[in-house]
Amino acid sequence: MPVEPSVIAPDGSEIRLLSVEASRGSMVLCTLPPGQVTKPVRHRNVEEMWHCIAGSGTLWRSLTDKEDILELQAGVSCSIAPGTCFQFRSDGESSLEIVIATIPPWPGEDEAEPCEGRWEPSV
Repeated sequence: MPVEPSVIAPDGSEIRLLSVEASRGSMVLCTLPPGQVTKPVRHRNVEEMWHCIAGSGTLWRSLTDKEDILELQAGVSCSIAPGTCFQFRSDGESSLEIVIATIPPWPGEDEAEPCEGRWEPSV
């Protein structure tokens, strides 16, 4: 596991690259330090599958007229469809850690666009 982040995501979370299969998908470890809140974004084309492995937090998702809030903790999985506005925060005393599979692989920073969120971002 890389000690330093490979990149900072457009939402402000730390990303450590785990695997990339050229045309099929990519996998990363996403880390958000305690007490931090990401910027709200939506992905234009990619779908993500999340699996929380450590820490605790809250994920807000909104697509058209549907909105939900999911409590994140180790063992909780979810997905984020293209076009879904989302934002998350780390609520515990330790970092929130999420393994994220992106399909197709992350194409670059232009994939994410800002949107209206639920909380004030801190990263």
